[in-house]
Amino acid sequence: MFSEAGAGPLRLLVYLLVAVALMVADHRTAMVERIRAVGSALAQPLYLLAGLPAQLAVQTRDAFTSHSDLLDERHALSQQLLVAQARLDRLYAVQQENQRLRDLLGGTRGLLLSVQLASVLNVDLDPFRHRILIDAGERRGARPGLALIDSRGVVGQILDVSPWSSTALLISDPSHSVLVQVVRTGLRTIAYGTGRTDELLLPNIPQSADIAVGDVLVTSGIGGRFPAGLAVGEVTSIAADDTRLFLVASARPAAQLDRSGELLLLWTTEATPEVGPPLELSSPAQAGGVR
Repeated sequence: MFSEAGAGPLRLLVYLLVAVALMVADHRTAMVERIRAVGSALAQPLYLLAGLPAQLAVQTRDAFTSHSDLLDERHALSQQLLVAQARLDRLYAVQQENQRLRDLLGGTRGLLLSVQLASVLNVDLDPFRHRILIDAGERRGARPGLALIDSRGVVGQILDVSPWSSTALLISDPSHSVLVQVVRTGLRTIAYGTGRTDELLLPNIPQSADIAVGDVLVTSGIGGRFPAGLAVGEVTSIAADDTRLFLVASARPAAQLDRSGELLLLWTTEATPEVGPPLELSSPAQAGGVR
């Protein structure tokens, strides 16, 4: 490129001009985003093919599960269902009372939560990029900003969407933050990703704040990105920062960030239902679509 014949610098200049032209075109027309979306759509069959061995392994394992194991699992699930139904009946009675209080106080009605199941296609656990690829895209109603949860708690949020898949940012990513609240005391603070799937950081906590090891953290609902009350993590350690003016806490994420294979896309939709269960899980179509 830098030969003495003189063609090297000229070629480098041409490359620089082409690069500048591409950057300007992308800034004005979002050309690269469209190319990335098309590339993601073309790569979708490769992701499906890469996940095929794991799916075949799961199906083979399920096919050879013994009859007695299935009966034991059915019995255990029946017991869990009875317990869950009893708890739901209690929550139903509590919501009836809560609704009567809202009517007396002139309060507003709550939000319905609509979910859609999505599978993880690819995982990127680079120390500076904690992202995953899921099989839910624009055709299934996904859009940037939607919350992702697993059976234990908050996983992250949708960052980029293509027709058949989406890229999600995990809460452990160093660039991610989520507004949280301590369940025991109601203290509000911010949990930042650390680049580790087993740790979140809560800096700048006042010295007078009531927070302790073992406190459970949930989403505060402020900002509208995550619905209130979703499990985020549990405080594992507290120490003073370098200035000795504030506290810094560490928390263990509630979600299985490095092991979850099935996730839920979460929508919040306004609703004015009659008295019913506090949490309604339905498909986006049943909930009136994405709003």
